[in-house]
Amino acid sequence: MLHSFTRNHSDLSTDAGFQFEFFCDCCGNGFKSSFLESSTYGQKKQSERVGRLASTIGGFLGGKASDLGWALERGSDFLSSRLGDQSPEWRREHEKAFDAAQAEVRPQFRRCPSCNRWVCSDCWNEDEGLCTECAPREASYVAQARSQAMRRNIDEAAETATVWQGKIETRTTVCPKCGKPAGSGKFCNYCGAPLGTQRCPNCGAQVALGLKFCGECGSPMQKSGKCPSCGFENEPGMKFCGNCGGKL
Repeated sequence: MLHSFTRNHSDLSTDAGFQFEFFCDCCGNGFKSSFLESSTYGQKKQSERVGRLASTIGGFLGGKASDLGWALERGSDFLSSRLGDQSPEWRREHEKAFDAAQAEVRPQFRRCPSCNRWVCSDCWNEDEGLCTECAPREASYVAQARSQAMRRNIDEAAETATVWQGKIETRTTVCPKCGKPAGSGKFCNYCGAPLGTQRCPNCGAQVALGLKFCGECGSPMQKSGKCPSCGFENEPGMKFCGNCGGKL
């Protein structure tokens, strides 16, 4: 029965030979042993060649020689099948090869006395005599802690940072003629009425056409823009006449 120094290993053996791979219990890195050819595999190939040769000779001579070649070839097939099903000779070779593979690969591993795991040199802390999971390397642990602290600081700063100052809410323009949402163009999407704006005569805010009162100060929007000097009709909200310059 095979007994490995580590529970993490893989058997890569075939009828032709033996090879094994052992893995680190910490990082999973693998180390393959050297390939060892099976002597029973060579015997099988030799018997197959003898069987084919006898069959060929028997084909030329005929009769009993042909029967002899057939018998030798059948015997070769039987031996091949037996070796393919792992004969006792192959299993004994397999166990010896496994022991040799462990002896070859074992120097690449260290057994942690704390967690009893077998780890590779990359996962071994020489200063502490433990694996890096039980005793992380100081420089690596400090670098990891600094990186984690930096990420936390960035996340906290991002939570309080103002990255956009626009208005989230949106306003839908209502057509002053049909009373339906008019869209964002210059004319209503439903009735085609113009969607211009006018200034409030009191506060100067832009107010949609058709509204009777200013949405900012509540003043009426129907204040006349007629000039008292020349009688020119100015737009509501203008402070001086566009014709004569007189004060409105």
